[in-house]
This record gives sequence, structure tokens and C-alpha cells, in this order.
Amino acid sequence: MEKLTNRAKEIDRKPMNFWESIYLIAIVKGLMITLKHFFMKKATINYPEEKRPFSPVFRGLHVLNRDEEGRENCTACGLCALACPAEAITMEAAERLPGEENKYREEKYAAKYEINMLRCIFCGFCEEACPKDAVYLSQTVAPASYDRKNFIYTKEDLLIPHPKATK
Repeated sequence: MEKLTNRAKEIDRKPMNFWESIYLIAIVKGLMITLKHFFMKKATINYPEEKRPFSPVFRGLHVLNRDEEGRENCTACGLCALACPAEAITMEAAERLPGEENKYREEKYAAKYEINMLRCIFCGFCEEACPKDAVYLSQTVAPASYDRKNFIYTKEDLLIPHPKATK
């Protein structure tokens, strides 16, 4: 039969000698590897006491940004929702009412803004698509939960706190 590739190798079918048949050499080689790894630096960290260093380009939880005066940057243009390949972002736009100039920067604002973190793939496309720098991905890791409802973040969960409200 003709070989399809050049990667096929002939198998050596010679009988084992005495030392190979008692597997002593193989056992000693395995113990040497075990001893070598026994004295190596451990890869495990003690989590609550030590924190794992993340890469500078790590993308964590989403955050909705505010401007210097504490107004929301999001203008509900919907570009972040369109750029999201996982379709994890949903939003509804609303018009700013008279007297709300101190809350919203533009005439339109996001009345409803939700991100389903179970669908999010943390690609950062929403951050790149936003023309107002309203959404960015922070260095925070998403907390664990047993309830699916805890992974749907609303606008109130994502907005950074108002600077005047913290004083």
C-alpha cells in the first residue's frame, strides 16, 4: 500500500530485553521528573491574601463614564450595541426634558442600558465604537454568582457614582 504522507513511521516491534521488561528504567525516569518538579517554584497563589497580576490590556467589567460635571456621556447612539458581536448590549433612547441639563450631556440619553455578561465575550468592540467615550472596560473581574439575573447589569450598575453625590 502506498503512503499518503511522509509522516508515517515504521513501528519497532523488537522484543523487550530484561531491563525493559521490569520497567525499572522507566520508573526511575518518572521519579526524576517528579523530583525536578517538586523543587520548582509553585504556580499556585493563595488567592484571598495574594492577588494575581493581570495584563495591562486586560478587559473586565463595563463602566459607563461621566464627564467632569457629573453628566452622563452616553447619547444612546447605539453604536456599541451594533458593534457587539455577541449582541449582549440592549438600550433604549429617550429625549432630555427641560431642567435635566445637569444630568445628561446631550439631548438624547440612554433611558435603558443593559449588558448581559453571560453573553459578553469581553472583546472591547463596544469601547472602540463609542464616539463619546461613554463605555469602557475596567480592570475589575466579574464576580461569581449562582443566579443568572445577577449577570444582567443595568445602567445604574454600570454608571460610575456621581462625584457630587459622594461628598
